[in-house]
Amino acid sequence: MGKLRIVSYSREPFSDRVEAGRLLARELDSLRGRNPVILGIPRGGIIPARELALALNGRLDVILSHKLRMPGRPEVAMGAIAEGGVSFVDPEIVRLLGITVQMIEQEKHFQLEELNRRSEKIRQILPRVPLENRQVIITDDGVATGATTRTAIRAARFGNPARLILALPVGPEDTVSELAEEADETICLRVPLDFMAVGQFYRSFEQVSDQEMLDILKEARRREEEK
Repeated sequence: MGKLRIVSYSREPFSDRVEAGRLLARELDSLRGRNPVILGIPRGGIIPARELALALNGRLDVILSHKLRMPGRPEVAMGAIAEGGVSFVDPEIVRLLGITVQMIEQEKHFQLEELNRRSEKIRQILPRVPLENRQVIITDDGVATGATTRTAIRAARFGNPARLILALPVGPEDTVSELAEEADETICLRVPLDFMAVGQFYRSFEQVSDQEMLDILKEARRREEEK
């Protein structure tokens, strides 16, 4: 298990994703000037990732990870799949609900095609930032089950970073502890005891559109070109 730091058990909500990102940046200030790469998990994670990149003078990028939808209940995740086909399937859910291998493979195929489609659009705007021997931070606006975050961490490992840090604004303690086994270091600002959903801990939690995400990436590319 990597190093885990829980900052507080407070249930106080963040005003928005911008505030969450800036508060994370304070906790990671030791990385300022070390040219870290900050990977946001779209779409909600792109805003705290942008704030981290600005505050730490790092490189902004994204890492795509989609949930694998449970057959008949698409709002429920049975796992997740990330770029490159890295996947995680919850064996307990599969066993309890009798989900077949064929169902899982069909969903993986569908979501991987979606990932590739989104990646192609993103990479026309912002080429992938190399991770090898870099300090890499993965962030989102929060976690619930942690499936998409887990697969994002595993996918990022293939880039051979020097250190992989998971930075989260909020999440349930059991999920955060499980994810800490995947990263070299994990920091979570708030681990409320009554956690039910990520949006519960934001005063403003409007959906981030694909266009907003692409605009943020265009801005990041302009900043790099002006350096």
